Amino acid sequence: MQPVRRFQFDAAILFSDILVIPHALGRRVSFVAGEGPRLEPIIRSADVAKVAKQVDKSVLAPIYETIALVKPELPASVCFLGFCGAPWTVATYMIAGEGTPDQAPARLFAYREPTAFQALIDILVEASTEYLTAQLVAGVDAVQIFDTWAGVLPPAEFERWSIEPTNKIISGVRRNVPKARIIGFPRGAGTMLERYVDRLALNAVGLDWAIDRGFACERIQSRMPVQGNLDPLALLAGGEALDRETDAVLEAFGSNPFIFNLGHGILPETPVENVERMLKRIRGG
Repeated sequence: MQPVRRFQFDAAILFSDILVIPHALGRRVSFVAGEGPRLEPIIRSADVAKVAKQVDKSVLAPIYETIALVKPELPASVCFLGFCGAPWTVATYMIAGEGTPDQAPARLFAYREPTAFQALIDILVEASTEYLTAQLVAGVDAVQIFDTWAGVLPPAEFERWSIEPTNKIISGVRRNVPKARIIGFPRGAGTMLERYVDRLALNAVGLDWAIDRGFACERIQSRMPVQGNLDPLALLAGGEALDRETDAVLEAFGSNPFIFNLGHGILPETPVENVERMLKRIRGG
């Protein structure tokens, strides 16, 4: 609520780390100060069999309780967003036990043990479908599926491990909540984003900061609303560089259905005054 009250944002995101799903599936999850998450790594196919097939509802219950508490506090004009990590991205952390630069452990596992990896993805599809459905029932207005590591996959694997699982989640959520509004975000997809949009029944798609804006405007925004794509480092830098990048995003996308946002998450060290500067420029202040 604090940033919504301070900056009058048009949407509020209920943030709960994407690793709550592995946690709810019985995997041990911890966080190391200054380094990030640590999980029990999945080293061999036998380890996949140890992953619970269904989520522990008690682990996720506080998230739904929070939605029910926050929803009445939001102005009617503010969209309330829920989200989850896409199965591929969540699986990369479960395989490696931590974040890695290129997600090589998960990519190798998928090549060497495709049957076991598919079994893990299938578990995550079911868990994510249940999770997003419950968020919508609890009161969020729309949900977003974050595939942060989609961009490390070559085309055939992108189809199998990013598009197909996401498609199953969308279909499952809509069976439960027919009018569910869903945003997809395959970071780093590049030109494969066109295939992603073609295959998935999305209401909008997120754009990372590296995508060519001309391509995105012509081939993506002509089909559906887009969200993005200011470089988080531009927001961190501030000053004239921030002004230039903000203007460039607005010029590229502002004439068609568009949600101004960052091209990924905000960096913790970002000065508040830079956020204020950006918002003033967007709003023409």
